[in-house]
Amino acid sequence: MPPPQRIGRYLVQRRLGSGAFAVVWLAQDERLQAPVAVKVLADNWAGRLDIRERFLSEARLLRQAGSGGVVQVYDIGELEDDRPYFVMEYADAGTVEDLLMAGPPPLAEALRLVAGAATGVAALHAAGIVHRDIKPSNVLLKSPGGPGPVRAGTERVLVADLGLAKNLAASSGLTVVAGSAGYMAPEQSDPPPEGIDARVDVYGLGALLYHLVTGTVPGPPGRVLPPAELRPDLPAPVSALALRALAPAPDDRPPHAADFARELETVRTRLADTVPPEGVREREDEPLRGVRPTPSPAPQAAPTPVPKEPTPVPAAPTPVPAIPTPVRTAQPPTRRRLRPRHLLVTLTVLALAAAGTALALRETGDDSSAGKSPTARRIADASGDLRLTVPAAWAREYADGGWDPAAIGLPAAKEPGVTVATKVSDWSDPDSGVNGVFAGAVDLGTKDAAPLTAAVESLRHGGCREPKEEEWDEGEWKGVVRTWTGCAGHRLSEAALAPRDGGTRGAYVQIRCAEDGDTCDGATKKVLNGLKLAPAGKSTARP
Repeated sequence: MPPPQRIGRYLVQRRLGSGAFAVVWLAQDERLQAPVAVKVLADNWAGRLDIRERFLSEARLLRQAGSGGVVQVYDIGELEDDRPYFVMEYADAGTVEDLLMAGPPPLAEALRLVAGAATGVAALHAAGIVHRDIKPSNVLLKSPGGPGPVRAGTERVLVADLGLAKNLAASSGLTVVAGSAGYMAPEQSDPPPEGIDARVDVYGLGALLYHLVTGTVPGPPGRVLPPAELRPDLPAPVSALALRALAPAPDDRPPHAADFARELETVRTRLADTVPPEGVREREDEPLRGVRPTPSPAPQAAPTPVPKEPTPVPAAPTPVPAIPTPVRTAQPPTRRRLRPRHLLVTLTVLALAAAGTALALRETGDDSSAGKSPTARRIADASGDLRLTVPAAWAREYADGGWDPAAIGLPAAKEPGVTVATKVSDWSDPDSGVNGVFAGAVDLGTKDAAPLTAAVESLRHGGCREPKEEEWDEGEWKGVVRTWTGCAGHRLSEAALAPRDGGTRGAYVQIRCAEDGDTCDGATKKVLNGLKLAPAGKSTARP
């Protein structure tokens, strides 16, 4: 669908992004001669009065906050087809998620960013609002002097996306699961009878701090690895503050976001007296951050002819469904007995901080020997532990930086993981039309695949139809494949796989394919039958 030329009086320039319920456009307010962001309810939800009200509620809550640390709403209106839209402040320097694509920022900068986010969250709380979805993509950055290049460390920090926000006065009635994996307080995934309070946002801020200083999303509540294990040089006060905010019990966390912001600033000030000048964020050699940086600088590859090798992308986005329900491994392992909650959420992406590494690639396919373009490509990560066979048309870009199974509710770890797609930087956009595959290794411990199966069965994708679940028992793998259809014109398949030989290394696989039953079925079989994973401790790294 071509972009609209105008939304109300606003001249549309380009699309900024989209989610399960809305599309955001960059537009120009010609009266004020200023750029704005315009959020429009997606047309497939126009007939749902509950979704429409939730959309309008976000605009009202943003306006109610009225803080310099929260994205401001300027206007609201309706399109000719009656879909509502609202006009917001444009954050031209991207998001914290964009920043993380290049790896963790300097420590002082990380503390500044989280303190800024905490200040914005405190303003929401003061206005009687609980956010419930603090994460890097919902923390925006804006140039201090308007659009244009800006030196890192000088941007304003803005809290955005109140799609899950609610009035604190009604929080005692919030007993529905909402949030994003890794950033969600335990009481959000299992709401108590009395409901939740603002301390769920303190937990989210703690997860944001943890991610910024370690480059990794924290594991499940109560099983978070100490940050120092991932970053040994991390000062003890920073580690202690992150872990206190991530305490499973709300009473053990800082009581208010404003308190957390003050503690962050105190730690940052103290560290500034001990860190050498080159560690301070406003170095002269710090990179300039431009207007809405694209997470992946990889060039768009032409669809034909298929390039000889896929284009490398600097960081590895790991596809993660936004909210897994808690996995209770003490339950019987029988799949059909699991009763996951039905959640209306969207597919998100966890971008790990590891730098991209080169992938080995060799061509294969039934017709390659006849001098034709191959129908499939075999791709291995740099260690050689994980190998994929993917349709050749999908193998235009790749990203390889490993992944953390905690993203789907399993114990935290650093495992091989790779994404291959037509455009890796669009993997997180469900409306982008990107086709591709993510595969990540999972340690099965004592050869028990039940936790992995339970984790995958607990995942939900908003906007998709309920999944079809099938047993998989072909080639080297056995397990479960769940297929979601109606996902913004795509089909989404997820597999929880264990080796048929009883090994201890399984795999989580996610496949996105345009809606075409036979083609997608063939691609899924090709990927799953072609998946190769070296046993734990037996790397097949190439010389």
